[in-house]
Amino acid sequence: QVQLVESGGGLVQPGGSLRLSCAASGSIFRINTMGWYRQAPEKERELVAVFSPGGSTNHADSVKGRFTISRDSAKNTVYLQMNNLKPEDTAVYYCYADILHSPWRRTDYWGQGTQVTVSS
Repeated sequence: QVQLVESGGGLVQPGGSLRLSCAASGSIFRINTMGWYRQAPEKERELVAVFSPGGSTNHADSVKGRFTISRDSAKNTVYLQMNNLKPEDTAVYYCYADILHSPWRRTDYWGQGTQVTVSS
């Protein structure tokens, strides 16, 4: 089993910044993909930013230039630096990880979610 522990959400004014963290722990042979999704009220969950297995990053068009995903591989931790936040960024942000427990067994994991609210 693997646990994803998120932190860093909260209430911020438009134009402000927040940094989210997600640490993976447990039975980890290798992390394939790890990153962030979000879900706003009455909307589907959408990709925000992820690291691919090769180490490249993918950011949603709506956050490019404002959000940056980074990681500390030694700590199995990813971060999401969110700058110039807008009200439309308000959502529950979920950490996601595609974990290999062994070369032959993989599982998808989701964090519990952290609320980000952008409001004046």
